[in-house]
Amino acid sequence: MGGWLVLLTAKERPKRVGGILGIASAPDFTEDLMWSQFDDETKQKIMTDGQCMLASEYDESPYIVTRDLIEDGRQHLVLRNKLEIEIPFHLIHGMADEDVPYQLSLKLAEHVDSQNVRVNIIKSGDHRLSREQDLVEILRAVESLTGYLTK
Repeated sequence: MGGWLVLLTAKERPKRVGGILGIASAPDFTEDLMWSQFDDETKQKIMTDGQCMLASEYDESPYIVTRDLIEDGRQHLVLRNKLEIEIPFHLIHGMADEDVPYQLSLKLAEHVDSQNVRVNIIKSGDHRLSREQDLVEILRAVESLTGYLTK
């Protein structure tokens, strides 16, 4: 969700965002990764009851998807049109990410106007990118972006 939020922020306040680091970014995930994958029964439950509880791979507690989340997401889709954002982008994604396909980072790179876009695919990286070698890559990206900000 963080990648989606920073894209919305960069669109609304371009002078306030000097660069973007996206880690397993999933803009439009409510529509493209959730709603489109739900079966009719799950969709009906969300629309009728206002929410649905789904099992989480990361926690014993269920993951709650609300109708408000889905409907609000539809009001803020960013990958349906070109993104007029021209700041430096660095996108990092694990190829072994089972939650967000790494191809989404490639799609995002294609949708932004910026010519300063780097996409780093970590072949063995999962969604969390929390191993030491993943964190090293993330820190390198932060250092790279801060270099642009101090120029």
